[in-house]
Amino acid sequence: MKVLYNGKTKNVLTDEATGNVYLLFKDDATGENGVFDPGSNTVGGSVEGKGKTGLKISQYFFKLMEENGIPTHYLNADVDKSLMQVRSLTVPKLEFVLRYFTAGSMCRRFSLEEGIPFDPPYLEVTLKDDAQGDPLISERLCIMKGLLREGQYNEALGILTRVGEVLKKELAQLGLTLIDLKIEVGYDETGKMYVADEITPDIWRIKDENGNIPNQIDCAKMLLEKIG
Repeated sequence: MKVLYNGKTKNVLTDEATGNVYLLFKDDATGENGVFDPGSNTVGGSVEGKGKTGLKISQYFFKLMEENGIPTHYLNADVDKSLMQVRSLTVPKLEFVLRYFTAGSMCRRFSLEEGIPFDPPYLEVTLKDDAQGDPLISERLCIMKGLLREGQYNEALGILTRVGEVLKKELAQLGLTLIDLKIEVGYDETGKMYVADEITPDIWRIKDENGNIPNQIDCAKMLLEKIG
């Protein structure tokens, strides 16, 4: 396997013999100084078994998205090896963010209180650039920088909204309230768009029935008990 990209919580690999592409889910978790936070841009520590747990959860939610007519890059998974086989796509360095309530960086940027509801949900697109603090980016700049083609910005936001609706409904059935989420989107040689990366507690915040907001590690443990 050749490493194409070394990320904080996952690596992108390719089998040079077959050309197949895989994601390796690592045990690393984002946060700072041992405090885990899915919204952080740094690795805060490592938890044994996190990679396999994340892969199981991502597999569950990717299949759920497909059942609801949302195309994803998921093909299959080998949980024992923490490997997910995915479609070979162009995945621009963008994150598509949906917020049902104010939280995290939005509150810091705009001096807002936590927990203010949005109806309809608030959508943002950010450039994945840790050095620049993941700045907000417009459709015009995405096209200018060659990250997206004409029309893909709004198409990706449409996919984001649909993912949010499915995820929100599923988590509600588990007694969890979705606060916000971020996804990555990729496209194939024809321009068809797919949900990429992962769908795990690493990309969302939730609130439990007691009003607590668990970190991604505790949330993953809770989910695994519920979905099996």
